[in-house]
Amino acid sequence: MKAEIRWRGQACYEARSGSGHTVVLDGPPDHGGRNQGPRPMEMLLMGLGGCSAFDVVHILRKARQEVTDCRCEVTAERADAVPAVFTHIHLEFVVTGRALRDKQVSRAVELSAEKYCSASIMLARGGVEVTHGYSVVEDQAPHDGTSDR
Repeated sequence: MKAEIRWRGQACYEARSGSGHTVVLDGPPDHGGRNQGPRPMEMLLMGLGGCSAFDVVHILRKARQEVTDCRCEVTAERADAVPAVFTHIHLEFVVTGRALRDKQVSRAVELSAEKYCSASIMLARGGVEVTHGYSVVEDQAPHDGTSDR
C-alpha cells in the first residue's frame, strides 16, 4: 500500500491513495486552515471505523445474517501534551437487520477487534485503549426480497 500527500497551501493537503482516490485534509482556522476537509487525526478515526465496520458486516453476511445497515460511531480521547496521541478510542456499532442474532453480532464485533481489523489491533498494540460495543436494531421496513448493499 502507498499514499501520496501534497501540500496545497496554508494548512491544506491533498491525500491520494494507492488506488487513486483523493481526500482533502485541512486544519482548523486557528492553525491556518480553512476547514475544507477533515483533520488528519479525524481521518485516522474514520479509517479505523471503516476498517472495523467492513469486518463486522462481512462476518455477519458470511454467517447468513440479514444486515440492512451498520453504523460505527467512533469516539476518542487524546493526551493533553504534545504529541497529542489517542489514549482511548471507543467503537460503538449499531447493526440493523432482520432477525439478527445477538450472539452473531457480538462475535462479529469481537472477531474484528481481536483478529481482523488491522487498524484497531495496530493501535491497541501501540498503547491505545480500544474498546468496542454494539446494539442490534430490528429493521421494520417491508421486505421486498432485494438488497441495495
